Amino acid sequence: MANLKAIRSRIKSVQATQKITRAMRLVAAAKVRRAQLRVQAARPFTTRVVKLLREVVRDTAAVDLLELPLLARRDRIKDVGIIVLSSDRGLCGSYNTNVFRVVLERLEQLQGEGKTPHLILVGLKAVAFFRHVKVDRLKTYTLLPAIPTVQEAKLIADQAAEMYVGGKLDAVEIIGTQFISMLRSQVVNTKFLPVELPPPEEHHALEPEMLFEPTIQEVLERELLPKYIENVIFQALLDASASELAARMNAMTNASNNARDLISALTLVYNKARQASITQELLEIVGGAEALKG
Repeated sequence: MANLKAIRSRIKSVQATQKITRAMRLVAAAKVRRAQLRVQAARPFTTRVVKLLREVVRDTAAVDLLELPLLARRDRIKDVGIIVLSSDRGLCGSYNTNVFRVVLERLEQLQGEGKTPHLILVGLKAVAFFRHVKVDRLKTYTLLPAIPTVQEAKLIADQAAEMYVGGKLDAVEIIGTQFISMLRSQVVNTKFLPVELPPPEEHHALEPEMLFEPTIQEVLERELLPKYIENVIFQALLDASASELAARMNAMTNASNNARDLISALTLVYNKARQASITQELLEIVGGAEALKG
């Protein structure tokens, strides 16, 4: 009977865990749909900012672009900053593991090239993972809002740009997860600073002329380039948030299914053990009755 009691207790424990995983799956499923809509809603603005930047740069003399610090490229790249986008919470499958694996590969590649990597960590999981990695950590951002905002994107972008313009970093990259669908996402490495200009498009003679006040250089330096780098960070945060929620939903779905299978297996074991116990009791009763007759 002690064995039956242990199996019964195990079944109840797995059933309680299944209730939790089902609830977490429902919560993640409700959130990931809204996160997906936010990603899709932000992409047209990103496309428009990129197009405007491309048009402005195309119509700007190369000598004028040299005066813009966010476009300036170092002759020799020594210090490279990597913005790592992770989550504050776990229970999201291999989401963080995939990001960290790519970061470690990139760190090894940079060190092999004789460059010095520096980390800018976003999320408690990244802070905990890279605590024991011997790489300089410049900034950490943890416990950010569950729904990414422009304000936090501006904070990260401004501080990264300040370190780049100040000469502390020669280049900045972003390693995060790009959301593709509910079932698929991929880790991407985005060149952040210096600003990677998109390839020029064909110039049409009938395009309207744009006038900038006071000068095109000031518009680029004060408005367009800051908005561009803020939007790159913001889009990356939105993609990372949607990917994390999708990964959590899939992980909780798998956990619920595994709990269901485990409950079925334990129930079968319990029934077999119970049947064996009943058979043993019957044999003992019959044996006792036969002994009394004798």
